[in-house]
Amino acid sequence: MKFAAIADWADLGTYPVSLMCAGLGVSRSGYYAWRLSGPSARARTDETFTVMIKAIYDQGRGNPGVRRVRAGLAALGHLLSHKRVWRLMQAAGLQGRHPKAWKRTTLQGDRTVSAPDLIKRDFTAAGPNQRWCGDITYVKTWQGWAYLATVIDLYSRNLVGYAIADHMRTDLITDALDMAIKARRPSPGVIFHSDRGTQYTSAQFDRYCTKNNIRRSLGKTGICYDNAVSESFFATYKKELVHTRPWPDLKSLIKETVDWIRNYYNSIRRHSTLGYLTPREYELGFRNINQLAA
Repeated sequence: MKFAAIADWADLGTYPVSLMCAGLGVSRSGYYAWRLSGPSARARTDETFTVMIKAIYDQGRGNPGVRRVRAGLAALGHLLSHKRVWRLMQAAGLQGRHPKAWKRTTLQGDRTVSAPDLIKRDFTAAGPNQRWCGDITYVKTWQGWAYLATVIDLYSRNLVGYAIADHMRTDLITDALDMAIKARRPSPGVIFHSDRGTQYTSAQFDRYCTKNNIRRSLGKTGICYDNAVSESFFATYKKELVHTRPWPDLKSLIKETVDWIRNYYNSIRRHSTLGYLTPREYELGFRNINQLAA
């Protein structure tokens, strides 16, 4: 806007107001009337929303993008357009973080115990603790590689079990499932879906699942889409936590990962699959983000 440009230069005292008004083809009286009128109602609401956006962005840890910030505003009862949220974030210097490239840790063993694919890329569940999925990813620390095994409830995307160690033995995934079983106490027959990595096709893991009334489910070899929920979680974990800092040792990684899962991923981070609800909100019975502001 011409008046705003004049005001910026006038505050610096670089040129006389009369000269700038003449150069831009506006009247001095019009400029001073604009100056005395103060910010418009739209500008004042933009300032208010920018404060909210900054708070949502800071709470989001992983530098959330426009969609998640917009969902956070909707949860507070403010329905802003995608374009307006984008504009306000740009003006505030706020930008979402994009994931880096990653590699898989799936290694097939020689002696495998097979299982059917009970999921078939249908990553939904009628209720909690009916269908789980999991996988293993790696993190580089200054002391060597660390590995995270997960158990995700397909009903709410809640991370219900996890384990971190400096090895990828079958014990790693059974430790994660031990946590899930203790926390959720599923009925016999809960499905656990994974890829065909050597840990998930081992005789040890097959015996563990039989003992704990877990039905094993395996995707196809080398097809990441057959375990897409686990892959998506790891992309988020790497983007929003792992790649944000160096990791001196396993102890620091465990501490920050546990905090990120418990106090952010399950309770604060908004999931597009859930209509931008959090896993906690979804398990409480909410189905639309607008219900939060009711």
